[in-house]
Amino acid sequence: MNTHYDVLIIGSGPAGFTAAIYASRANMKVAVFEGLQPGGQLTITTEVENYPGFEHGIMGPEMMEVFRKQAQRFGAVSVYERIETIDATNRPFTLTSDRGTAYTANAIIVATGASAKLLGSVGEDAYMGYGVSACATCDGFFFRNQNVFVIGGGDTAMEEANYLTRFAAQVTLVHRRDEFRASKIMVDRAKANPKIKFITNAEVAEYCGETLPTGIKRLTHLKLRNTVTGEVWEEKGDGAFVAIGHKPNTDIFKGLLEMDENGYIVTNGKSSYTNVDGIFACGDAQDSVYRQAITAAGSGCVAAIDAERWLELQHHNAQHA
Repeated sequence: MNTHYDVLIIGSGPAGFTAAIYASRANMKVAVFEGLQPGGQLTITTEVENYPGFEHGIMGPEMMEVFRKQAQRFGAVSVYERIETIDATNRPFTLTSDRGTAYTANAIIVATGASAKLLGSVGEDAYMGYGVSACATCDGFFFRNQNVFVIGGGDTAMEEANYLTRFAAQVTLVHRRDEFRASKIMVDRAKANPKIKFITNAEVAEYCGETLPTGIKRLTHLKLRNTVTGEVWEEKGDGAFVAIGHKPNTDIFKGLLEMDENGYIVTNGKSSYTNVDGIFACGDAQDSVYRQAITAAGSGCVAAIDAERWLELQHHNAQHA
């Protein structure tokens, strides 16, 4: 395998694959390192209904396979390895994978995404995408006139609880303490909403459900545990939204790229430029606000165009040096 590329993209998903499509169509040699979760977070999402162009919706894994094939059609190569180290002291950049293979690249696009923080309770993995979600704006629509839970006590939990009242018949916010980390204005707004009720001093002991005759699983109730007394009881509900925050997958860039206090990569204004010349960032690795497939794809396009123009400038400068 040739180990030198014009553009090396770390991470896949909508951001990484869109960057690969644009960079490959610009006649650059491109590799996409798909890492631990090829296709990104959408590979653990069931149906995606809010991405333009898919009138009747599409399953998350299928959508990512369409993205992958489109990138490969223009010559991008998928590499199923994880980048572990980056040497930015010389050009081209040198990157080493988890298999010990060294790769070089003239430019790097970071599209490593972010991972929702989860509780790790029993049944969480089993019902993820079948009633359990970490994104209200992605999945709230599916719970019209149903009863749902939001787990968390910060601003994200309050915001998602309020958002879900647009669809759900009732939203129950579950928090492990009796005081909230959320700002007072967000707590007051949630408490003023008649469709939101609160269960405090409680944690999720288990997500429970059933398997329908069609073979599809669905969540039916939670087992909650009182954090003070230890008492366990059941609460019926059709959906549960874990809202305890996200963690950007940016640990390998610590000490190299500028980040905010939460680990999101800082980019220059509306561009994808980072503090290191030749390294660009897109998608959820640098977006703590929107975290949608469509915005990630858009930022992947931006990163590819930025990288292409930057490489053209380097080539021009080298010719006229």
